Amino acid sequence: MAKETRGDFYPVPIVDQNTRPGAITRLIVFIVVLTGAAIVFGLFRESLGDPFLLGMLGVLAMIGVGYLFATAIGFIQIAPRSTTDELSKAFVDSMSQGLLVTDTKGRVIYANRAYADMTGATAAADLKTVESLLSDVQEASPTIYRLASGLRDGQAGDGEFRLPQAIRPGSEPGARWYRARARTFKVPGQRLPLFAWQLADISKERAEQERFFLDLQQAIDHLDHAPAGFFSADQDGRVTYINATLAEWLGIDLASFTPGATTLHEIVAGDGMALIRSVKADPGTTRNAVIDLDLATATGEVLPVRFMHRVSASREGLNGPTRTIVLNRTQGEDSSADLRASEIRFTRFFNSTPMAIAGVDSSGRIVRTNAPFLSLFSSVVDRDAVDARVRLDTVIHERDRAAFAAALEKARQRQADIAPIDTVLPNNEERHIRFYVNAVADGTGGEGAEEAAIVYAVETTEQKAMEGQMAQSQKMQAVGQLAGGIAHDFNNVLTAIIMASDLLLTNHRPSDPSFPDIMNIKQNANRAASLVRQLLAFSRKQTLRPEVLNLTDVLADLRMLLARLVGNTVKLKVDHGRDLWPVKVDIGQFEQVVVNLAVNARDAMPDGGELTVRTMNVAAAECQKFGYRELTAADYVLVEVEDTGSGIAPDVLKKIFEPFFTTKEVGKGTGLGLSMVYGIIKQTGGFIFCDSEPGKGSVFRIFLPRHVPGAKPVLDDDAKPMVEGDAKAAEVAVAAAKLSDAARDLSGSATVLLVEDEDAVRMGGMRALTSRGYTVHEASSGVEALEVYHSLGGQVDIVVSDVVMPEMDGPTLLGELRKIRPDIKFIFVSGYAEDAFAKNLPADAKFGFLPKPFSLKQLATVVKEVLES
Repeated sequence: MAKETRGDFYPVPIVDQNTRPGAITRLIVFIVVLTGAAIVFGLFRESLGDPFLLGMLGVLAMIGVGYLFATAIGFIQIAPRSTTDELSKAFVDSMSQGLLVTDTKGRVIYANRAYADMTGATAAADLKTVESLLSDVQEASPTIYRLASGLRDGQAGDGEFRLPQAIRPGSEPGARWYRARARTFKVPGQRLPLFAWQLADISKERAEQERFFLDLQQAIDHLDHAPAGFFSADQDGRVTYINATLAEWLGIDLASFTPGATTLHEIVAGDGMALIRSVKADPGTTRNAVIDLDLATATGEVLPVRFMHRVSASREGLNGPTRTIVLNRTQGEDSSADLRASEIRFTRFFNSTPMAIAGVDSSGRIVRTNAPFLSLFSSVVDRDAVDARVRLDTVIHERDRAAFAAALEKARQRQADIAPIDTVLPNNEERHIRFYVNAVADGTGGEGAEEAAIVYAVETTEQKAMEGQMAQSQKMQAVGQLAGGIAHDFNNVLTAIIMASDLLLTNHRPSDPSFPDIMNIKQNANRAASLVRQLLAFSRKQTLRPEVLNLTDVLADLRMLLARLVGNTVKLKVDHGRDLWPVKVDIGQFEQVVVNLAVNARDAMPDGGELTVRTMNVAAAECQKFGYRELTAADYVLVEVEDTGSGIAPDVLKKIFEPFFTTKEVGKGTGLGLSMVYGIIKQTGGFIFCDSEPGKGSVFRIFLPRHVPGAKPVLDDDAKPMVEGDAKAAEVAVAAAKLSDAARDLSGSATVLLVEDEDAVRMGGMRALTSRGYTVHEASSGVEALEVYHSLGGQVDIVVSDVVMPEMDGPTLLGELRKIRPDIKFIFVSGYAEDAFAKNLPADAKFGFLPKPFSLKQLATVVKEVLES
């Protein structure tokens, strides 16, 4: 048998200049033999003689020639090629891609036969490198230049390019696609790297891709113009594809359609999303469902459709993408147009009504539902539950299930007088539901019947909340009116006690045994007056003198006082918000609010803790996140007072702002602190809320309206703050600010008309003013005061009058006297705030004001100030 040659296994490379290790070894051995012979000849020539040396030299020559002959024919091999080298070379030489290896100087080291065939080289001399071959070709030069530059930097790369003709001359006409790859590698024992280029003709691959693309385009065209709509959506409900048919129905311009930019919520009308969400697949499966609903077009119209909806879920149970075929229910055979229109109207009515509807069988199992029902009870009921005939009483609280069973039994008996059932969700008692159970007129009511009753459900959570708010508001208003009335009457009593105490003190020296008792009476009367002021604050009938403030400055000034109040065991922290909006508040009243909350927080942390006061701006869009139903959307400055104390129990939390409610021990609290805070904030036009959990502390949140210059303040209905800049308020402020001036001479000789219906107060006032040198005339009502004024011929220097009196009140009296004498000096005395009556006076009326209760000295001071003004 003839011996096979290497060409029978793979094509012989056109160039292979790899150095063979066996040839080098043979050359070295041959040189060593000749060198050894020459050395022996030189060393032993003299001693051995020429004949012996000539003979030795001949033997060595014969050995060398034989060795070389044996090596040449392969009988002797030194460092033969390994099997791995042969396999690698066989693989490279048989590649269908052209392979070219060059050194760093561009000299060809190796080129396989495929490269020669591809480039048209028939001999080694015809070979060209990829750069020299394609660098001048316009279509390929950018790619080749990029790859060559990358090789010089030691980076591998690849690229594709299209040529009008094949690289090999004489090939069939037509464009060709080529892919070029280039990389560097190193040969062991060599210092410089080699460059490897691969060149492949990918024209068939590209032709296959183009054919596939055309088939895909044709399939998409068929899908786009199918008689049914189609869309796909991702797990988040974003529409990733919509065909032209559905886009035309909805008025969507496909040219501007961006995958993922449109959501199902935007194209599904009404509560249809509840029907879509109710279709859920088990983990690792898909599920199909038929859904009748309405879609919303771009013009706002509704399009009745039928969904052939498929959903999928991953093995972990996560929602996957959806695929949906959409049928237009307005299209069909003309003969069924009336029936189809009737069906559309019923489906739209059934799914678009705001009331949740469900049909139940005689056992109370759900037969079918509408979209609002699935939306309302999404946490309990889904399409699987409907398909599995889950009992409807699973959405009713346990305590009301007996009532529902009784109502269902009446429905089975076709009774009409079935009372509604008010209940809450079993898993959320904050959500209130009202159920109406109606009998089915054509139902048999027997076991296994389709519908034995129709159940309607309406969520009444908002209604219940409004009812609770209304009841609380009415209670607080009633208590406020009661507190205001008590305050007025109580102020008269306290005024008489304080004035009587002052009269007794003028006749008793400190050394008198009765002096301490009289002082004790006056001090307790003053304590009672403080409680009355708190009642006025709660009833929102106190006087506020608002000014535009920056709360950062207010709290900074208040910090030292708060630190002393809370003590060393409580860590005080104040976080100031950045760029706080201005607010318009009474600084004194606001400081009292913060101090009161800080003291309560300190009492809630007997073992120490942390008290944090922080401020921040709250925009109108952020109000909803707080979850307070009473909080109207507007711009506010929020003040939070948070502690780490014992917290407040839920039943107590509902009552904390009510007057006289306290959890402190007897004698340690009046229950008016938080009620006063509530009244001040409400009268300012703000809101106050408290969130607390037993054992985890409490946080009070105060929302103060942002002050906008020129804007009308939004106030509580009962709030009547003093308007800044009002002429009447300015007069009142002047008089009230000087009540504490103790160094002045309070005597006088003027004629005073004192009008007061309370005998004790009137008598005390007369004695106080008479003792100061004034001539005092008294009257018990406005009518009597006019008679006294006329009897004196108008010779009255000042009138001191109560506000609330029988027959004729103080403001009316001032109006009548101004008709006679426009510049008459007048002082109002009242247990109410001055703005409660000032609104009924002319804009140019000027008067002084003295709040009850007051002392003799305060009465004399106000009279002196008004006379001198």
